[in-house]
Amino acid sequence: MAVDKGLDLIEIVPTADPPVCKIMDFGKYKYELAKKEKLQKKHQHVTLVKEIRFHPNTDTHDFDFKVRHARAFIEEGHKVKATVVFKGREITYQDQGRAILDRFTESLSDVAKLDAPAKMEGRQMITYYVADKAKKKTGESSKQSQEQS
Repeated sequence: MAVDKGLDLIEIVPTADPPVCKIMDFGKYKYELAKKEKLQKKHQHVTLVKEIRFHPNTDTHDFDFKVRHARAFIEEGHKVKATVVFKGREITYQDQGRAILDRFTESLSDVAKLDAPAKMEGRQMITYYVADKAKKKTGESSKQSQEQS
């Protein structure tokens, strides 16, 4: 029957009794599978880790500038890695580094949540932030209510 129709005979379940077969165009089937996989890859979002670096004596303008960048990264759906780098004798000012990270956490509290608390790795103090979906939804609903009124 498959030869008469110009199609392929494909064995679906060979272990069944009798074996289950299907008459179809195998080339077309493979093409449609490839097309589906390509579409799935297209809709897939890869989360990147973006790094924001500070020093213990980072000034307020630089700090605000970096907060704006971190906010943009989080809104795009990326993770943010905040790093305070201690050079030379700056390692003695770990309390200033922790204060900067605390201020950074407070600045991003409306869009992000702390993923990993601050910890020292060598001469760097590192913490991670991820988008807080609960806060994002409440922010959108409050925007919509303000636009309606």
